Amino acid sequence: MNITHPFHDADGDHLREECGVFGAINATDAAAATALGLHALQHRGQEAAGICSFDGQEFYSRRGLGHVAENFSGSDAISELPGFMAAGHVRYSTTGGSGLRNIQPLYADLAAGGFAVAHNGNISNAMTLRADLVQRGAIFQSTSDTEVIIHLVATSRYPTMVDKLIDALRLLEGAYALIVMTPEGMIACRDPLGIRPLVMGKIGDAILFASESVAFDVVGAEMVREVEPGELIRVDFDGNVDSLHPFGNHRPRPCIFEHVYFSRPDSFFAGRSVYEARKAIGAELAKEKPVEADLVVPVPDSGVPAAIGYAQASGIPFELGIIRSHYVGRTFIQPSDGARHAGVKRKHNANRELVRGKRIVLIDDSIVRGTTSLSIVEMMRDAGATEVHFRVASPPTAHSCFYGVDTPERSKLLAARMELEPMRQFIKADSLAFVSIDGLYRAVGEGPRKAACPQFCDACFTGEYPTSLTDLRKREDDQRQLSLPVGKVA
Repeated sequence: MNITHPFHDADGDHLREECGVFGAINATDAAAATALGLHALQHRGQEAAGICSFDGQEFYSRRGLGHVAENFSGSDAISELPGFMAAGHVRYSTTGGSGLRNIQPLYADLAAGGFAVAHNGNISNAMTLRADLVQRGAIFQSTSDTEVIIHLVATSRYPTMVDKLIDALRLLEGAYALIVMTPEGMIACRDPLGIRPLVMGKIGDAILFASESVAFDVVGAEMVREVEPGELIRVDFDGNVDSLHPFGNHRPRPCIFEHVYFSRPDSFFAGRSVYEARKAIGAELAKEKPVEADLVVPVPDSGVPAAIGYAQASGIPFELGIIRSHYVGRTFIQPSDGARHAGVKRKHNANRELVRGKRIVLIDDSIVRGTTSLSIVEMMRDAGATEVHFRVASPPTAHSCFYGVDTPERSKLLAARMELEPMRQFIKADSLAFVSIDGLYRAVGEGPRKAACPQFCDACFTGEYPTSLTDLRKREDDQRQLSLPVGKVA
């Protein structure tokens, strides 16, 4: 029985980051730079990693389960990926399962030549498109929604690869940040609403793309800019860079949870430092939901910046009342309640001498199922805290995400099942409060949320999805039909 896998989450009590992508063109050691960039994006997906490269004649691919270091740390691995262009991917299986056949970048030989794609996001009409493609004779090699893009490109009647890709993307719903490799060069594009992040960088003559700016810091590159929502950037082997906007004008709706949790604190997203945004969220929490206490204690590591902001705004001292072991996994690894509790203790331990006899404000980024929050509160009480107040640096997560985040089904989200007071009772805190949606918007540099057209995608909090959800609607329709009594017709 596996009890040590660091990123297995049997309980699903934390939102899993979607995926991370990195690409380099006109780079001397493109695969090595890509592997290094993926290291910086490891937090976005710890299930599998893959790199595809091109040397001007051939495409090469290496993919494997596990971390980047497990698959690309040795010179032998990099030597299998020659060339001056490469794209890489780290993943969680939000759509399609975790098998080897779904590890990206996906590659196919098309009539127009080789085609490799790395995708961050979820296509919310992928199953509908897939069913139509299968009816027309398409044969799928994976269960990933990303492969739908390949088949749409392959069947497009447009003459050039760029036009074929645009033709395919016009049929998609949902969220995507793509890095595509062809024999003519690299293409990077972002969905029209910019839900999923993508940035552009440069080092020497090489052009780079990544899910987060921190990847450029690690490889020694400078960030040029964010890829704009709906923008398609084409880079050829002569260094020419073309920017296209083929999808018309749309008001951007980037994922606000990038500021709350997904992105590394040292990244830059939607025009703002992620670290500064998280501190500002904590400050908003202190203003909106003050409490008399002796210590502000973060739930490490994701609650640290918000806790610093809360402490600075409230004047309550910040202390590391919980110490995290970085040699254990992110969350729970056993299905039994007892084993889950043991998992928390392996990962987090109370700083007993510090918290004994103190009134504690606990700061965390979110509450999903609530089981982790309950265990942390109980840990503080066991360590001698006289009061435990829980403050959350996001509004209640009450809705599932369909744009590339592996959220539990809605019935398992604590905020979807309970109002505030029952939630407080469930986690056994003396008080519980969340930052307001307007407070969150203020913290990330906006005014209050514009209800008619929100500045971010915040569907996990509000249930207001910015795109159609064709596959979900079809599943719901099918379920309703299946639930009809025998002998009745709709």
